[in-house]
Amino acid sequence: MLSPSLEDYLEEVYRLSLKEKDIRNKDIADTLNVSMPSVVKGLKKLKELNYIKYEPYEKIEVLEKGERKGKFLVERNRILREFVDIIGSSCDEKAEAEAMEHYLCIDTIRSIEKLVSFFMTYPEIREKFNIYNVSSILDEDDLEYR
Repeated sequence: MLSPSLEDYLEEVYRLSLKEKDIRNKDIADTLNVSMPSVVKGLKKLKELNYIKYEPYEKIEVLEKGERKGKFLVERNRILREFVDIIGSSCDEKAEAEAMEHYLCIDTIRSIEKLVSFFMTYPEIREKFNIYNVSSILDEDDLEYR
């Protein structure tokens, strides 16, 4: 099982592999807002775990195991972003998905995926939820139930 930071590195390497010929450490560091030494350490660990092919100053390649896991990580992130949007949260979707993705079990992710799909399939029900969602049972000032 990958740590949250290794998942982030692999997810970003996979994303970059889909659109760029050469994946550079700097691109990963810039996107994740981490130091270059952290990226190198993460890439070495992903290499040890057979997710990527990595040698300093050479092209980073995503191996089959890395592609499978990377695809899952990107899809998980997409599902959680859609979920945040569908429930009408005004928070930063990217940050919220990032906060959730490492701590929800796969069964919860699958249930969220089904809920997202349900709302996309039945926009009239989504609209009813949006109307219902205008009121809240929580008071933001004291975080107590009304």
